[in-house]
Amino acid sequence: MPKSLFQEIVFTIIMVFFMVYALVCYNISLATGGMSNAVFLGAFRELPIMAPIAFVLDMLVAGPLAKRFTFRIFDPKSDKPLFIILSISVFSVIFMCPMMSLCATLIFKGGFQREAVAVWLQTTAMNFPMAFFWQLCFAGPIVRRIFSLVFRNR
Repeated sequence: MPKSLFQEIVFTIIMVFFMVYALVCYNISLATGGMSNAVFLGAFRELPIMAPIAFVLDMLVAGPLAKRFTFRIFDPKSDKPLFIILSISVFSVIFMCPMMSLCATLIFKGGFQREAVAVWLQTTAMNFPMAFFWQLCFAGPIVRRIFSLVFRNR
């Protein structure tokens, strides 16, 4: 886990890439009616828009909130690190999914229209299960492994 601001920034950049790319692929496949090779390329076009938004929201809002909520429940001195890691991951999804779904709704799904709230709620409901399981089962472990390799002796 990150031990400095620099490490936190690197960790967040890697996590944002894995999470945003996967969720953009997922949303494009939902919008087009299924997965295809074109989805992977299309996601790279949206990545430069959504990744910086995700980075800022995670660094300034979701990350600090996830840690605050986690450390109200767990004590790093006495609780297992796995519980802390999983709690931060779960709370990150709880906070990031609605915020990123709102951004996607405003940018890609009609903006400020009459049905914006309904579209945002539906987008959040569709994205949450994917974000939750992708984070816990794939992105989180992969990113933590990459991070541990990069910062192995630091």
